Amino acid sequence: MAQLIFTEDRAHPGLDDFRDLSTADRRPDRPGGRGLVIAEGTVVVGRLLASRYPVRALLGVERRLRELEDELASVDVPAYVTSAETMADVVGFHLNRGVLAVADRPEPPTVSQIVDSAQVLAVLEGVGDHENLGALFRNAAALGVGGVLLGPGCSDPLYRRSVRVSMGHVLRVPFATFDSWPGGLDVLRARGFTVAALTPREDSVPLRGLRDKVPGPIALLLGAEGPGLTDEAIETADVAVRVEMVSGVDSLNVATAAAIAFHEVSAGAAPLE
Repeated sequence: MAQLIFTEDRAHPGLDDFRDLSTADRRPDRPGGRGLVIAEGTVVVGRLLASRYPVRALLGVERRLRELEDELASVDVPAYVTSAETMADVVGFHLNRGVLAVADRPEPPTVSQIVDSAQVLAVLEGVGDHENLGALFRNAAALGVGGVLLGPGCSDPLYRRSVRVSMGHVLRVPFATFDSWPGGLDVLRARGFTVAALTPREDSVPLRGLRDKVPGPIALLLGAEGPGLTDEAIETADVAVRVEMVSGVDSLNVATAAAIAFHEVSAGAAPLE
């Protein structure tokens, strides 16, 4: 069971993981980065506590920590209880959600491990916006996508903003990074996946009906909002598909387009546990 520790000492060493997040919240390979996974708010913190990520500590106002009593009963970590003012001073900004948790990063799965356990995959190229990435993971969790594979130019899914926007679902949906691109897509094909590139190009075919033509595993290839997929990635795919839209609208937010595509192809796919 989590140990509640009441403190108003801004210099308490137990709060070091939460200190100055506006500058210290970075990937391990970034200057000054500690690479911790940070969850905000009771919903996301609850999902972190239920995940495979090793939680180090919590920090929050008493009311929010009391709301997590059931989840905290199963973890043996310190939970620091303080005022909103002290919390803001430690974190470096005012936190409306009233509770934070930090965790270490476990060893990530490999591309092969994710491919072997999924029927529908999202494959991303150049998705560098943290909010788009978080929304993609939330949509993937909601619509039966078994994993997310990251190509070049993608942001860190475990960055605090992505975790928050995903509502913690980035902690549930497994993800891995390709070692080579776009050659790594051959791993998917070798395991029976059809790689479908989502693009508004004129030579693409309508997404609707793709599942009727491709009953087996599908990997949906998605690019950055704006530039979209590179020509190299599209040419490497097995098929180029598009979301049909009314005249005068030429594109959608990448997370919105992904949600439509996920819904179209994930019928019958096994949901996440």
